[in-house]
Amino acid sequence: MPQTGGAAGEMPTARRAHQRVWPVVAAVLLFFFLALDSAVGDSPTMDEQNHIARGLAFLRTGDPRLSLEHPPLINGLSALPLLTMPELRLPTDHPSWERREGWYEFADLFLWQYNHDVERIVFLARLPIVFLLIGLALAGYRWAAHLWRGAAGPVALTLLLFEPNLLAHGRYATTDLGGTLFTFLATFFLWRLWQEPGRWNWARWAWAALAVGLAFGSKMSALGFAVVWGGLAVLPLYPTGVRRAAQGAGWRLAQLAAAGGAALLVVWALYGFQWGAFAFISPELTPLNRWAGPMPTFWAGVEQIALLSGGGRAQSFLLGRFSDTGFVAYFPVAFAVKTPLVVLAAVALAAVLFVRDRRTRRRALFLLLAGALFFGLTMTGALNIGYRHALPMVPYLLVLAAGLGGAKARERRLLGRLALPPRRVAAAVALLTVAVALWIHPHYLSYFNPIAGGPANGYRVLIDSNVDWGQDLLRLRGWMSDTGVSRVRLGWFGTADPGYYAILHEPLPGLGRDAFFRLWWDVPFDPAQPEPGVYAISATSLWETPLRPEEKRVYAWFRARQPSARVGYSILIYDVR
Repeated sequence: MPQTGGAAGEMPTARRAHQRVWPVVAAVLLFFFLALDSAVGDSPTMDEQNHIARGLAFLRTGDPRLSLEHPPLINGLSALPLLTMPELRLPTDHPSWERREGWYEFADLFLWQYNHDVERIVFLARLPIVFLLIGLALAGYRWAAHLWRGAAGPVALTLLLFEPNLLAHGRYATTDLGGTLFTFLATFFLWRLWQEPGRWNWARWAWAALAVGLAFGSKMSALGFAVVWGGLAVLPLYPTGVRRAAQGAGWRLAQLAAAGGAALLVVWALYGFQWGAFAFISPELTPLNRWAGPMPTFWAGVEQIALLSGGGRAQSFLLGRFSDTGFVAYFPVAFAVKTPLVVLAAVALAAVLFVRDRRTRRRALFLLLAGALFFGLTMTGALNIGYRHALPMVPYLLVLAAGLGGAKARERRLLGRLALPPRRVAAAVALLTVAVALWIHPHYLSYFNPIAGGPANGYRVLIDSNVDWGQDLLRLRGWMSDTGVSRVRLGWFGTADPGYYAILHEPLPGLGRDAFFRLWWDVPFDPAQPEPGVYAISATSLWETPLRPEEKRVYAWFRARQPSARVGYSILIYDVR
């Protein structure tokens, strides 16, 4: 009888474990299907050829010379599956390999001229990023389960897998998702380290130092998290007590500084312990070029990112307006229009519930401030070309929202007044987020919520990688086949080669490939009255971003009209008769 009682007592626990495992498995499997299906259908985006060529060049040669804008970690991970294709040729025999700014031409030659299996190359390079997003979801599961208990872990995993912006960049061979993952991991490990005041837990510190190093080695913008972590270190968000707050802050800053030093060793290792002459271009730093030191490519990249953040690389576009210096409101607007409404509501509700309760306040504030501090940093820069640059903020908000799945008695009572049981709220948020992902599939990059008028109106709010990054060229070929259109006049935005896909076209002004770019100053049609034909114009090209505001007359005729059709949400079709 005692044994029977014991077995019976274990059954509810086993049942609960089973009930939590199967939704996780189902979510991961559904994510795999959506990610891989959309990855196959998306043509190479504007930046992918550069990332792929850079990663394979580093793996093959050990030379990080192309890793100026981005450290080699994520690019190298993306290129790992390409080692199964030994026949791939790198243009190391071309002059672009020797030039500091030759990476664009080098990458173009690699993908479109030196090799001929673009679909396979791009698909294989995208696969590791898919697994990085799963890693991010699992990390979020772990953190949420630790913070909130209950069903918070599965809810966090679901939100992280199916939030449209994370899903969009979780299947491209770029650095945005990788940078998001490793900065999140570093913040998580630092949080764990700081839960033990006055004690130096060497194991936890080592994990934190490694994660910080991997974050710095994943994306240059991750360096901004040094400010975020420093801010979190000095805030009284840990079990130190009021009297020991200053002492605890000093202790945490010391741990962070030591982790930063160790992290630079990790970054140096990622660069293959490169040693050489510095190559700065700023007048203030060029005197240092007579010296040699560790990872000169990394330090030159830091300088370049600082210069780009100060002046931008392209015109910023927001709600029909342009700026050379960026918009302070750019990222707040992007966050408001590109985040599903259900996620916005869940984050707001969780913030109110958990901040007002002293028992959960510190945990909630840590997550909110981690995201808010980085978000604030993005707002100070002039490089307004995509919400993806604020992507590292998103996981913290989703882990906070997932806390609704583990709301305690006090929160239950408040939600009860609204007739909203917390776990049902959390389940509804997770399911509605999945529903949004299913609805927008496979056009995740172009997702906009109803505040912006949905994805069909997104190009009037934001452009570039928010909606149009060159991902729909394959779908244009399919649309032409389905509709019987044999030839289009194409205003392309992207680095993919339409000729490779056998798309018969006449080039119009666009960005990315030289055949399109040079036509801004030699327009091959009458802008005041375009001649009859089928015009396929990328949303970003439509706004004429290379031209000054007073010069934007090339596509003005088209901007004043509704398109006849759309390919995805990034290529607008105008049937001029």
